[in-house]
Amino acid sequence: MNKSTSPKIDFLTEVDFGSILTNPILDIAARVWDEDRYDAFKICYRSMRRIDDLVDDRKISGSQISPQEASVISRMMFDWLHSIQRRENDDSYQREFLGTLQTFAIPLWPWERLCNAMLYDLTHNGFSSFAQFLRYTEGAAIAPAAVFVHLCGINQVGERYTGPQFDLRKAARPLAIFSYVVHIIRDFEKDQLRGLNYFSDELLRKHGLSIENLREVAESKIPTDAFRGLMRDYQRIGLYYQALARRTLDGLMPMLEPRYQLSLDLIYSLYLQVFEKLNPRDGQFNGDSLQPSSSEISAQIESTIRQFE
Repeated sequence: MNKSTSPKIDFLTEVDFGSILTNPILDIAARVWDEDRYDAFKICYRSMRRIDDLVDDRKISGSQISPQEASVISRMMFDWLHSIQRRENDDSYQREFLGTLQTFAIPLWPWERLCNAMLYDLTHNGFSSFAQFLRYTEGAAIAPAAVFVHLCGINQVGERYTGPQFDLRKAARPLAIFSYVVHIIRDFEKDQLRGLNYFSDELLRKHGLSIENLREVAESKIPTDAFRGLMRDYQRIGLYYQALARRTLDGLMPMLEPRYQLSLDLIYSLYLQVFEKLNPRDGQFNGDSLQPSSSEISAQIESTIRQFE
């Protein structure tokens, strides 16, 4: 990939996008950061991944989670969270994590909301309404996004950093929800086959669908008319949050350094690329049809950089 050396984006000379095209989108976008912030990103997301996997891995096993087991898993999550709130550094990872929070002035509320979302996950499979899903995204999507946006917006003072000069949750929310809706659409087949469901019961009923019907579509790879109607609704939801994310990012950009502006543009652009593959009328709904190829991702990155210049 060609890299510009114009003063605004001379940091791109150090980025080899070709070697990371199969990485998660957030990791691709964070590669344009300064090294210390990228290291902080990896430490923070490793902690969040551990919490998320603790619940997802158990749900994927297939057997029903008893109230007693849910209580045990919940206690594991919240015992860890409370130890962080008390600033206990019992092991090398915890010391590194706490040091990262302090150095980069990262608030703890994203982890608190993530644990609450995972607690919900332990006792539910889906959402009674889309409003309930949005409440869930406060921890499952907006919390991780807030950490990412925080690291984009901090300002260095000596060897430490001060927090962003904007409302972190409001800045992160639209892009987080847009990205999460895209995740749900893209990963429909994979999630259903693993026994995971993120669709609203309210919207399922609107189209005469059940969770069992979703599993049937995933297994047969044959979308029904009712399922295509559901996807049209999620496409409309995605379009709303896409537009809101773009407006929010445009207002945020003047407060960020160029490399962090580009980072957020890359997230938006790469999720938009997936979203634009959605074809409710006659498309398919699996990873093969909705996941861009490496060459498509490379072209999208180049296009985003050109527009940024």
